[in-house]
Amino acid sequence: MNYLLGAFKPSCNISITFSDGKTRKQVPLKKENGQTVLVPLFQSQENITGKITIDPLQGKKVDHNGVKIELLGQIEMYFDRGNFYDFTSLVRELDVPGEIYERKTYPFEFSTVEMPYETYNGVNVRLRYVLKVTITRGYAGSIVEYQDFVVRNYSPLPSINNGIKMEVGIEDCLHIEFEYNKSKYHLKDVIIGKIYFLLVRIKIKNMDLEIRRRESTGSGANTHVETETLAKYELMDGAPVRGESIPVRLFLSPYELTPTHRNINNKFSVKYYLNLVLVDEEDRRYFKQQEITIYRLHETT
Repeated sequence: MNYLLGAFKPSCNISITFSDGKTRKQVPLKKENGQTVLVPLFQSQENITGKITIDPLQGKKVDHNGVKIELLGQIEMYFDRGNFYDFTSLVRELDVPGEIYERKTYPFEFSTVEMPYETYNGVNVRLRYVLKVTITRGYAGSIVEYQDFVVRNYSPLPSINNGIKMEVGIEDCLHIEFEYNKSKYHLKDVIIGKIYFLLVRIKIKNMDLEIRRRESTGSGANTHVETETLAKYELMDGAPVRGESIPVRLFLSPYELTPTHRNINNKFSVKYYLNLVLVDEEDRRYFKQQEITIYRLHETT
């Protein structure tokens, strides 16, 4: 039985290293098994270079029909797990068919790689970038090794960033006006605003401001929508009076936000909303929701 188990073990070890692996920033990435690992961080148009080392196990040789490395950008829907949709696929042939008797190293380079979308791990979908090394073999089955990396893309400050001003009301009972200083926020931003009570004839018990993320995947009848409440901020506890104004100051940095993703490759979208929730003394709830745009500003170190 031990002989049989040994027959299915790879006859070599494959390692993938990045040229600037020791100096490049590393960020955490959650793997499928729930473990978090540190992987290199890249952005679109960067060069991705490094080397592949193939090290045959002692006393073994590797017969192969060629060695190649691929750089893949993939989207996986969790309701279709295991089926990856490749939106980026680059390949470099590293070796022609032959035999490897001892440790062999191959340099690789992908220049100014177009990586338009950010790495994303959501409720029903993930977008990942990976280097995939394949030692092609016939009868014995190919040997494959993967190396993940993360892509983040940065946006400049928006040239137009209008504030949000809205009214919410229940006829002859409640009339509230609220305003936020802008509609586009970066990940470390602060939401600043004010809420004015113009008419209050119902007894408000408390008022919260929520940040909600709505992830929609698929299309048509196969659309799945997941809404998560990421933050809940108590604006007021107790009854407001007419003419009262309440300041809003909500820091975004403590929360695990991502940029807004709009229709990524016709596969998924991620949108963010500010949700104002009022609760009266009879526990009736009143909502007013407003979409905001989240973007990633380049971090200065």
